[in-house]
Amino acid sequence: EDLVESGGGLVQPGGSLRLSCAASGRTYGRSAMGWFRQAPGKEREFVAASSWSGSTTSYADSVKGRFTISRDNAKNTVYLQMNSLKPEDTAVYYCVADRLASYTPRTDWDYWGQGTQVTVSA
Repeated sequence: EDLVESGGGLVQPGGSLRLSCAASGRTYGRSAMGWFRQAPGKEREFVAASSWSGSTTSYADSVKGRFTISRDNAKNTVYLQMNSLKPEDTAVYYCVADRLASYTPRTDWDYWGQGTQVTVSA
């Protein structure tokens, strides 16, 4: 399965970006999907996740109230709307998918995208 992210770029503090992740491949079905990020010199961290139905979503405390995950299953696409961006949001953002429709904090995500760079700077 291929996960292709887009929408990254350079934005000023307080600005917004929307990341997209399109999934392809015959294995894509009812998959939970989400986003992780990795900043320079730091470990990769969880950002947000959504069950296949979208009825269950989760967010890291650091992005709650600012980021929103959504999905369009007809397009096999998941989105991450990022508002009120801060310099500390600067990172490479990775899309993830799992074979299962639901997820837990211990989910070992099966598929990873190549990542898209988000830079928040004045």
